[in-house]
Amino acid sequence: MEGVVKEVVTQAVTQVVVQENFLQWTARFMNEGGIFMWIIAVVWCVGIAIAVERLKNYFKYDVDGTSLMGNIKKSVIGNQVQEAIQACSESPALLAFVMKNGLKRANQSKEQIQDALEASILEAVPKIEKRLSYLALAANLSTLLGLLGTIQGLIQSFAAVAQAEASQKAQLLAEGIAVAMNTTALGLISAISIMVVHAFLMARGEKMIQEIEENSVKLLDLLGTKKAGVTQDNKAA
Repeated sequence: MEGVVKEVVTQAVTQVVVQENFLQWTARFMNEGGIFMWIIAVVWCVGIAIAVERLKNYFKYDVDGTSLMGNIKKSVIGNQVQEAIQACSESPALLAFVMKNGLKRANQSKEQIQDALEASILEAVPKIEKRLSYLALAANLSTLLGLLGTIQGLIQSFAAVAQAEASQKAQLLAEGIAVAMNTTALGLISAISIMVVHAFLMARGEKMIQEIEENSVKLLDLLGTKKAGVTQDNKAA
């Protein structure tokens, strides 16, 4: 029992030491890179914050379009349009918002229904694309700031070789190279991670927009067919 306790304590101490060493290494990595390291870190944090906010909203905006459209179709065919409107009103999804506005004009002409759907789509799409351009900007800024830090490090290295005393050249040269390499590394890490998230969000957003447009056409056709059927029944009567 005592041996097990000692082993657990040893593992815990080792983990703390490794964690401290990692934190120390991170602090040294940032300090050796110079001022551009902190600027890149700020840009990276802003990009991550935007990505988290977009992901949170995308989970709220998205919905199973096939399932929602199936329920709407069932309600419309059963002459229960108000129930379909109520179901759409209870969902925060953008597809439900567009469908609700189309269903509200179910008794109007096909052109009026189409106008309502198009207006709703124009209102929904900007909510999906909101702030995505800032992510692309953050990725580009990270790359350019890393390049700028690299140039600064090379300038420091050349200055060390050209002007410093022989005893200090090695140290100054190492500092300049550290600035160049560290800023390049952090800039690329920031840019790559933000670009990956940006690509994922773009694909998710395009999927939502495609679902909205596709189901809007289906709803327009459904309501138009239903209205035409009602009209023919009235004429026959």
